[in-house]
Amino acid sequence: MGDVESMSAITVRSLWKVFGPKAHTIAGSPAADLSRSDLLATTGCVAAVRDVSFDVAPGEVFVVMGLSGSGKSTLVRCLTRLIEPTSGSVLLAGEDILKATPARLRELRRTSFSMVFQHFGLLPHRKVIDNIAYSLEVNGVKRDARYRRANEVIELVGLDGYANHYPEQLSGGMQQRVGLARALAVDPQVMFLDEPFSALDPLIRRDMQAEVIRLHRDLGKTMVFITHDLSEAMKLGDRIAIMRDGAVVQVGTPEELVANPADDYVTDFIRDIPKSHVLSVRAIARPLRPDEDSTGPEIDVTTIVRDATPVIIGAGRPVKVMEAGVFVGVVTSDDVLRLIGTDGGDIR
Repeated sequence: MGDVESMSAITVRSLWKVFGPKAHTIAGSPAADLSRSDLLATTGCVAAVRDVSFDVAPGEVFVVMGLSGSGKSTLVRCLTRLIEPTSGSVLLAGEDILKATPARLRELRRTSFSMVFQHFGLLPHRKVIDNIAYSLEVNGVKRDARYRRANEVIELVGLDGYANHYPEQLSGGMQQRVGLARALAVDPQVMFLDEPFSALDPLIRRDMQAEVIRLHRDLGKTMVFITHDLSEAMKLGDRIAIMRDGAVVQVGTPEELVANPADDYVTDFIRDIPKSHVLSVRAIARPLRPDEDSTGPEIDVTTIVRDATPVIIGAGRPVKVMEAGVFVGVVTSDDVLRLIGTDGGDIR
C-alpha cells in the first residue's frame, strides 16, 4: 500500500464523519455496522461519511456521485477540512492534512488546493479581473504579479474581453468561468469542484463540462468532482465513486461500472446510460468461429462501440479487434445489435 500512496495525489483511508453525541466512539464499534436508520435510533448519531477509502492518481479526474443525502458533499468538505472529519486520514501529496495546524491548513488552501462550488461566491463590487486576482492578493502576491497572472487565466478560461465587467453583467456560465479562473490563479495541485454546474441551464452546463474537459487536457490538474448527474460523471470522470448512505459502494471507470455494476443500487444508477456510448469493443469481442471470414478490417480494442459501429456494420464481415497489434477477437453487427438490445439504446 505504501507504493500506491506514494504515487497518489490524494490518499483517503477509513474516513468517517459522524454527527451526534459521542460521535468519536462510533468508528470501530459494533454500532458502525448498523444501518443509517438503526444507528440514529440506537445512538442518536448520523454517519454522513462511513469508512471511506480511495486513491486519486496525479492528473486524474475523480468523480464522486450519489443521490441527495448520500454524503458526497460532506465527503469533499472533509477532504478540505471545511468540515472536520471524525476519524481517518487524508493525504495530499503524502501529507496528512487532518494533522495540519490551522496555519498550515491555511497555507495549503492558499497554495495547494482550490475549491469551486455551485454558488460562485464572487465579490459583486469587484470587476472580473479583481475577483480573480483576489485569490492571489490574500496570498501576499504583489499587485503587478497577481494581475499578470489574472490576465493569463482570463485567457485560459475563455473570458477575453470581460476583465472589466462586474459579476452582475455576466451570465451564470460566465460567472462560473470566473470561479474556475479564481481557483486556477494559484496554480493548485488539486481542484475540488462541488456540483459547480448544477444551477446552470442545460446548454450552459454542457458548455462548462466541455470547458472542464479542455482545461484538464491542457493543464493536467488533479480534480475531485462532485455531482448527482450520472451523464456528467460519465462524461468527465476517469474514475467514478458511487456513494450511498455515506459509504462508497463501487469505484471504477465508466466502462467498469456499466459492464460490472457491484449491486442493484449501481445497476439502477446506470440503467439509463446506453451501453454502446460507454463500453469499448473489448466488452463485446469474441473468438472467431471456424465458419467466419478472417479477412475483415481491424479496429483498436479501446474504441467505443458507438464510434466503431459504422465500421462494423459497413464491413459486412467480422471486424478484427486488436490490442497493440495483437488479435483479441472479432465483432460483428449482430454483436452490436445484441448490446443495444440489452438497454434499448441507439447508436446515435
